[in-house]
Amino acid sequence: MYRIPFLFFFVIQSGFSQNAFHKAFNSKSKSIKQNIRVEFSDDMGNSGHLPISIIKGNTEGPVFTIVAGVHGYEYPPIVAMQKLLKHIKTEKLNGTLIIIPIANIASFFKRTPFINPQDQKNLNNAFPGKKEGSITEKIAFFISTNIIPVSDVFLDVHGGDACEDLMPFVCYYNNTKKPDQTALAKKLSDNSGFQYVVSYPYTISETEPAKYAFKQAVQDGKTALSIECGKLGNVQKENVDMIKQGVLNMLETMGMYSDGTGAHKDITQLNNQTYINASVNGIFYSKHKAGDTVKKDDIVGYTTDEFGTVLEEYKAVNDGIILYMLATPPINVDDTVMCISSYLKN
Repeated sequence: MYRIPFLFFFVIQSGFSQNAFHKAFNSKSKSIKQNIRVEFSDDMGNSGHLPISIIKGNTEGPVFTIVAGVHGYEYPPIVAMQKLLKHIKTEKLNGTLIIIPIANIASFFKRTPFINPQDQKNLNNAFPGKKEGSITEKIAFFISTNIIPVSDVFLDVHGGDACEDLMPFVCYYNNTKKPDQTALAKKLSDNSGFQYVVSYPYTISETEPAKYAFKQAVQDGKTALSIECGKLGNVQKENVDMIKQGVLNMLETMGMYSDGTGAHKDITQLNNQTYINASVNGIFYSKHKAGDTVKKDDIVGYTTDEFGTVLEEYKAVNDGIILYMLATPPINVDDTVMCISSYLKN
């Protein structure tokens, strides 16, 4: 018999957020959805909130956390979470889902790429955050100290921001000090349905700031990975659907839900990323797009001044495929022109 799930909605002031979140999370109720808004404010007069949905299934099982909108201009992940929230039926779920559908609310509503316009900080550069910091640092601190510790799997969903062309891929850190967690992250990546699976080296110590959300989870000993899907600050239906299905495939791999479609039939593994950065301000040109293959020393773009004089050219430093690249004309010193990825045998 179909049971209509109970739905609770809470607004939580930050001073009581930890206890209130854990009270909701630790509820013994089954087949339930609880929507929470955790309110934050800082000493600079900024205020905002973090929306969290806690979905409990009929049976005990893993805790799978999904975060979208760490960058509020990356729309396909955010829209995919809206669809996922409507799709999940609590009576079919084993375990618990924690979904943060928009982590950077101010960035989303102000249409600001990369940063929170309230304090000019990048949430994806703020982890583990600060308890008494600015609003961005407080949000990072809450996720680091409340959400990550109760998670078995932590999935951070991103896409190409307003100026970025990006080909869809799923990625994880190859943390050799945590082989079991890394093996599960790879398994989830391989079963996600994405064609391109990218691994990054994990080189930070246990005490260095992780900076990135899912890297913080890796540092804390969790199984963590990221989806990168969507581009150019637009909503592409195919990418929204790909993200949603990728999550469902991972949930099926975890034995939590049964709407998976299986792994991609032609998975391409990538593990060697190189980056081209700009050293001038100017106007960027390139005939390439994300997903193109390039050869070492190919000219992949150039920058001119306002009068059309070429200031610098950019060459591929290795053979590979363009994971993502700058796709709008303005370019600034230290901007990433593109990331080129390939596979190196161990």
